Amino acid sequence: MKKLLKNLGLAEYYDKKLTLHTVLQIDKTSITDVSVQSLSDLPWLFLKRLMMLQRTARSVKCSSSDGGEDSEWDDDQEAESDCPQSVNPLDILTAVMCQFAVPLLLPNTDNSQITLMLWAMRDIVKKYIPHTLSDPSAFVEERIALSELPLVSFVRLGRCNISKSEILNKLLSNPQQYTDTFVHFNMDCGNINKKISNGLVEMAWYLPCGNTNIDVFPEPVAIANLRGDIQDFETQYTFLFEASTAVFVFFESQLLDSQLISVPSQKSTPQLFFVGDSNNNSIKATVNKLNLKKSNFIFKAKQNDADFVDKIQSKLQDAIKNNNHKMSVVRLAEIARKLGILVDEDAEECQRAKASAHEITSKINDIVQFKKEDLPLQGEILMKLKRKLREEQNETDISVTMSCFIKAISTPERAYFLKWLRIALENKSHEVLPQLRELYKQKYQDICGNKTEIAELDKKISNSSLGVEHFIREMSQLYEAAVSLPEYALYRKQLEHLPKLCAQLLLDGFSLELVDGDSSNIPEKLITSVFSELNTLVEPKNKIMVVTVLGVQSSGKSTLLNTMFGVQFAVSSGRCTRGAFMQLIKVTEERKAELQCDYIMIIDTEGLKSPELAQLDNSYEHDNELATLVVGLSDVTIVNIAMENSTEMKDILQIIVHAFLRMEEIGKKHKCLFVHQNVADVSAHNSNMRDRKFLLEQLDEMTEAAAKMENKLEVKKFTDLMNYDTETGDHYIPGLWHGNPPMAPVSIGYSESVYALKKHIMEIFKCYKPSTINEFLKWTKDLWTAVKFEKFIFSFRNSLVADAYMKLCTEYNRWDWTLRKQMHTWTLEAETNVLNHGKFDNSEKRTFEDFHCYLLREAESELSKGQDEIIAKIQSYYEQGEGHVELVESYRQDFINSAKSLKTELSNSIRIKLDAAVSRRNGMMRVEGIKKTYMDTMEKKVLNLLKNCREKKAHMSDSMLDEAFEKMWQETVRTLSYTGLQKQDIITKVLHHLRKNLESRGTKRESKDDYDDTYIREILNMIDEKLKAHEDLKLKEDFDLSLKLHICGFASREFQKIHNQFIQENNPRTALENAKQTYHSDFIDLYRERDQCQKKADEFMSNCLKPALEKYMSEVLGTEMADKMVTGENSAIFGTRTTFQQLILKNILDEFKFETYRRFINSYETYVKGFIFDKIREHFTAENRMIKLEEKVLNEVISEIIQAIEDTEQDPKINDIKGFIQDICRKLQKRLVIPRDVVDKISTLNNANPKKISEFLLCSVKDMDKSLKASFQARDFQSKIRHLQTKPQDVLFKRVQGCGKQCPFCKAPCEAGGEAHAKHFVSVHRPEGLGHYRFDDSKKLVTDICTSSVYSDSCFKCRDTNDKWHPYKEYSQIYPDWRIDPDPNKEPLDVYWKYVMAQFNEQFAEEYNAKPADIPSLWKSITKVNAEKSLKIEK
Repeated sequence: MKKLLKNLGLAEYYDKKLTLHTVLQIDKTSITDVSVQSLSDLPWLFLKRLMMLQRTARSVKCSSSDGGEDSEWDDDQEAESDCPQSVNPLDILTAVMCQFAVPLLLPNTDNSQITLMLWAMRDIVKKYIPHTLSDPSAFVEERIALSELPLVSFVRLGRCNISKSEILNKLLSNPQQYTDTFVHFNMDCGNINKKISNGLVEMAWYLPCGNTNIDVFPEPVAIANLRGDIQDFETQYTFLFEASTAVFVFFESQLLDSQLISVPSQKSTPQLFFVGDSNNNSIKATVNKLNLKKSNFIFKAKQNDADFVDKIQSKLQDAIKNNNHKMSVVRLAEIARKLGILVDEDAEECQRAKASAHEITSKINDIVQFKKEDLPLQGEILMKLKRKLREEQNETDISVTMSCFIKAISTPERAYFLKWLRIALENKSHEVLPQLRELYKQKYQDICGNKTEIAELDKKISNSSLGVEHFIREMSQLYEAAVSLPEYALYRKQLEHLPKLCAQLLLDGFSLELVDGDSSNIPEKLITSVFSELNTLVEPKNKIMVVTVLGVQSSGKSTLLNTMFGVQFAVSSGRCTRGAFMQLIKVTEERKAELQCDYIMIIDTEGLKSPELAQLDNSYEHDNELATLVVGLSDVTIVNIAMENSTEMKDILQIIVHAFLRMEEIGKKHKCLFVHQNVADVSAHNSNMRDRKFLLEQLDEMTEAAAKMENKLEVKKFTDLMNYDTETGDHYIPGLWHGNPPMAPVSIGYSESVYALKKHIMEIFKCYKPSTINEFLKWTKDLWTAVKFEKFIFSFRNSLVADAYMKLCTEYNRWDWTLRKQMHTWTLEAETNVLNHGKFDNSEKRTFEDFHCYLLREAESELSKGQDEIIAKIQSYYEQGEGHVELVESYRQDFINSAKSLKTELSNSIRIKLDAAVSRRNGMMRVEGIKKTYMDTMEKKVLNLLKNCREKKAHMSDSMLDEAFEKMWQETVRTLSYTGLQKQDIITKVLHHLRKNLESRGTKRESKDDYDDTYIREILNMIDEKLKAHEDLKLKEDFDLSLKLHICGFASREFQKIHNQFIQENNPRTALENAKQTYHSDFIDLYRERDQCQKKADEFMSNCLKPALEKYMSEVLGTEMADKMVTGENSAIFGTRTTFQQLILKNILDEFKFETYRRFINSYETYVKGFIFDKIREHFTAENRMIKLEEKVLNEVISEIIQAIEDTEQDPKINDIKGFIQDICRKLQKRLVIPRDVVDKISTLNNANPKKISEFLLCSVKDMDKSLKASFQARDFQSKIRHLQTKPQDVLFKRVQGCGKQCPFCKAPCEAGGEAHAKHFVSVHRPEGLGHYRFDDSKKLVTDICTSSVYSDSCFKCRDTNDKWHPYKEYSQIYPDWRIDPDPNKEPLDVYWKYVMAQFNEQFAEEYNAKPADIPSLWKSITKVNAEKSLKIEK
């Protein structure tokens, strides 16, 4: 063995082990493709390929090798080839001690000692899906050393013509996925004589993936393969015989009667199978002689390999089924010790380290509780104010656990200890983490639908994770606390050696946490001391280059670094790495001159979150800080893009662009490489040229937007920030696995692509000047200080996102308004139809109730259609991809929800209006019925009187006619029975509805209608809505009752008056008396045979059509005016809430009076409605727009009236005036509400000719048209608005008010688009003093602005926090519906309100009965121009 080790250049490692530090270092084999020239290079080439996950790692040979002669024996036989420049791969594997077979028993040919490699296998963790699992989504994840599995051994007796290892490879491989698990004769150098590896036992595992069409075996099985003849290695054979479930002996026929085939076992004997080339008489004789089972023999004979392998598979599966004997590697160690085989981890230093680790982990029963009690200086305590932090940490004694930890890493066996501890902690975490991570991965597929669950899972994973990094983190906080004590303090002296320990760990190849992922904290003092010690240890060899990887979570960043540099950063599904970890890799002397550095520092970061997830835990700021820090520290930044996460990556790119911009700002411009993972096409680089150009265009746009935000307008392109070339700056890497895990090997394409990336990075290093360790330390400290105190955030302030959101809001508001207007028109027509129902058509097809239900169904149908159209437009808007809509993808569902909310809102409104109309019509129908009875009776009496008078031959004078009419009238009235309406107790009814409202936990109308229960229900609903809008006030429970009692008491009295007035006006006898003069006049006219056409035409026009027309106009004009404001030249003002807010603030600034600001802040709704009214008046008084609109509406109705008259005149079926007038009313009943009793009064007792009256009606229509248009000119604007049923300012206010929520700190109104947005936001926040806030002690107004507060370390308290202090940064815990973006700008939008408060400080203080605020000096330098400029939105 010594001779071979010398030939391989490993002589110095005969008595000691290769260290991690040595294996990881960058040497000449790391980045070269030059063929190996000497045997001494072979082990390093093997290790290099192994670290890069190349499945061809064992195929290493010197280019000068001639190759041996072909041998008729397989790899397990003494091959005759013995080239001096060639080495069998198994000898290299044995010397340097993977989806390869790994050494189980390692022989030493010099002292015949055998070692079981348990310690080497402790790290291996496998995940698989046995077919016995009932849950299809379940899986098993465990350490392979602890797995209890059936062990099947394969050995050789003598020489056999069948290659055992090659057959084994086929046995373990799916036909579509062949893998060389074991080295065999036909591999490179497999025919070379084995010098030190005979007696080696290799171990492999078959692990199913859960797919019956792919899996070779349904359950996991362990395979052992002994190299060499069992006659020479009895100890190994005895070991395998005792441990195995079954043993397959590939035999030479002449040796079948060897005593070795029946070695006695202390336990149950495994099933023996004999595998031979062919059967013969000699074999049969031996079988009979030894009484062996014929069924246990397998002969290849003339079978091909596929059939032969199938036969072995079948036997193997039967053996496992018939024998429950299972074994773990840990239990194999017990057998090994009994047989005198050494176990690697029995070494004294390893056992001492194990005991130290056990002392710590034995206390862990509940991870969460353990972290709270034994690791108390991290987590929540790091979130608190820094001033209090050290005090609390120093008050906490060092725990027994941490004392054990620090003691253990201070010993020479710390490498053993850290591995033992890591394994034990991972075993604890594995009890809960795999299921959580798998669930996280599943939920992550639908971020929008599972936001809450993902947030909770993320927190559970974090809380249930426990690793060595938590102990290092605790140690760092102990050190941070200790160095804050005086130098003479004993506690400080006890911990002063920690930095040197950490520095040594870095040099030994271990990773160290740079950024605490749970609290976004860097232990500055420890890091400073560690790098100082590191510099001392390596000086003058202290030059370093830094490589960092950034990307979306779960995109393969850690795997990429592990493959590239052979490091072992943690990898897993779901949230993996937390924070940032650094690891040092040494550059060998031969590479230093070329790379110009002594060490390469690798920084692995946690995955940056998508915006959807960032909203859940407010991690935008954390991601920005992390990206900025690691980009700033790096010479080369790798941006990792997994194809399935490309959409999310666009969001992450914006964070990274901001980070690059800040580095450019301080003069640091480094290299950026984009790595596109899971791209398998061989022509990917060329075929993706267009995608790369598109990516660069996006990066340029993001850069320009970020530059505006950071006020760096000279930066226009991404290449102004980073050295990036579309030809060389992108690497395309195929998928990691070649087939289906867990049995799939790593793709050679993946390994080679990563290797090409590594070479490219090394070439980049040649062009850069490295930093010294001290320079890196200073840069880290300065950068972290900048990160902490700079206000880094990506939010609505980013002009690209702001523009995209604004455009989407504008489009949505347009669709919203279209449906609102459409349904307003439909509702008005439906109400009119309800109020006209049964008046002029006695042959109604539906009952009144059926008609009501029909209208409700039609309304629902129209609304559903409108909702679907809006949702389709939203989807189409996103699919078209215009206006950077991908940047606001997360708001798509908000707008869809808003469309659904709009439908619900309009549906409720329409139902209430139709119910009220139905109730009113029901009341009027009763009144009309009584009136009609009276009038019909009176009409008959008058006609009888007329007949009697005409029968008298004598001429009757007017006085005689009057006397006859009066006599008839009195007699008739006396005969009529009075059945008028009953008066009701309205107060009792109101209280009844109040009681019903309180159990379930509009306004007074200017109308001649009777009181209806819908009135009080509307008022109670309005009260409920107002109370809900102000639920943040935390009003007492009985306030609801008191308020409603007060309002209902007042309303009930007013409603009683309305009801009494209605009863009085609609008294049938009173109505009859009011009609007496009309009857008298008509009686005289009929007797004198006067033409009544003109008279009846005028009465119909003045008493019916004109009042109905005026009422119609009062109902539609308000909405028409609002429509003109929304869709006309003022559309920009009312397009979105944000633009409206910008305009109103500019207007107030132009006026710049304290009183105006006071009214705006303290009486927002009143002021804004007044502002809107002024805008409406300004628009409609200009160019006679109001009159033009009135005339336009009037002309439309006049045209319909004229058309109705002309159509009725042409109807041959109509031959009397009554039918004529009723037909006109019927044609107009969808537009105008015409009173039936008035029509009846006009159309009774007349002798007008229908043809002739139409001429007079047309003339009357023209007169009415002129009269109304003259009134338009005469009336002032204010009077016109006052008489409108729907006030345009109310409609527009509702549009710009939105949800009505106010910022919980400064009371600025929410500006988010749609009604059902997930988060409220405000573009311009105010100093909190403007909202009456003052300091408790000084009574001075507060100058804090909430956008700055939520970035700061300050706290607040209020009723919502139960008057307890709460960090502003965690405001979302108290106000989860609000999104307040920390202020990123040096001149933020909030400069507007800073200017206002600075100018009116004294006036606000006097108004609020407080003392003037202490205005910051910077505020006093703000000018009016600055304030106005800050309101502008970048286009």
